[in-house]
Amino acid sequence: MSDDPVDSLLLKGIEEEVYTGKRTGEVVGMSHEIAANLQGFVTEPDSRNAECALPPIRTYEELGHTLLCYRRQVREYLACRGDYTLLPGGSLALGDSSVFMLSNPNNPYYQQIKELYGTNVVTASTHINIGVEDAQDLIRASRVIRAEAALFLALSASSPFLDGEVTGHHSTRWHRFPQTPPDVPFFRDHANYITWVESQLAAGSMHNIRHLWLSARPNGIGAPQEIQRMELRICDRIDDLPQLLAIIALLEARVHQVLEDPSIDPLDGDRCEESQLRQWTAENEEACARNSLEARVTRWDTGAVVSAHEWICEILASAKQTASEHGFAERLTPIDDILRDGNTAQQWLRQHAAGASVGEVYAEAVAGTEENEARQSF
Repeated sequence: MSDDPVDSLLLKGIEEEVYTGKRTGEVVGMSHEIAANLQGFVTEPDSRNAECALPPIRTYEELGHTLLCYRRQVREYLACRGDYTLLPGGSLALGDSSVFMLSNPNNPYYQQIKELYGTNVVTASTHINIGVEDAQDLIRASRVIRAEAALFLALSASSPFLDGEVTGHHSTRWHRFPQTPPDVPFFRDHANYITWVESQLAAGSMHNIRHLWLSARPNGIGAPQEIQRMELRICDRIDDLPQLLAIIALLEARVHQVLEDPSIDPLDGDRCEESQLRQWTAENEEACARNSLEARVTRWDTGAVVSAHEWICEILASAKQTASEHGFAERLTPIDDILRDGNTAQQWLRQHAAGASVGEVYAEAVAGTEENEARQSF
């Protein structure tokens, strides 16, 4: 390991989707205007989502500063347009999920998405990318993170409302999101990944290389032949910046562990059949979409059924040691806060159970998120 702790950090990238709208929580589609006027932002098929993608960054200070600049830039633009702001959470909390608002009616791919999936795809999420140079290591890291992705959903759940109602899911977003194709193997090596993706493209079950919508996947500019990063796609939008960096730190620490210990592999030895692994993974993701930290999940490494909270605590304890060795242990501290106080969805639901309406809870969250970001610095 280099004497400079920065050298041991992995490259990290973020793709952040966010709703735009009024401070009362009403969603207003403006992504086509934002993308046309601000560098670094792109449209999603529905105009209520704006997306920015950060370049690969190694240090947490630069990562936090860059994302904060992106957020403030779009907030300033929205304020110039009227009484508009960024809205928290991962679902159309006060929106109308019966209507699809195309950001570009002339884009045939957007039309196709609308016709195939409707507003089930009109969600806001935080995709986290971790750079891994060796393709075979990257495939194995993707296997492990996919098998544990439900835990990251449990930490980030922020979509308990839809259309002004309580849905019964802490992550309505992931419950509704159309994972595509519906049955994806745990790739055994890079060649298996290439062959499988090419067969899906030929069959039309994937429309392009990005149309692999599952909780964690290998990815890269030249995918499937050239892959450089592991992408975690399951997280709801994470508005709190220290918590977002903490979740990224937990992910990076886990990837370091995988790279340093080849025995960490769901397909290694006789732990379980791949079909069983797929079933457990799907069931864990749905359980955490419903109950997040309170969910009962099956561990891939032991087959034991435990709470998501309990499994996260065990991984976190190990991750703190790994992160300390690589110089970023302090970034994990906000995970303790989430485990103690609950994630965003749980906190919102507690407010609602105490008597606040969905609209009141959400409007307060809009104001609180804006105030927290105004105080933030890196």
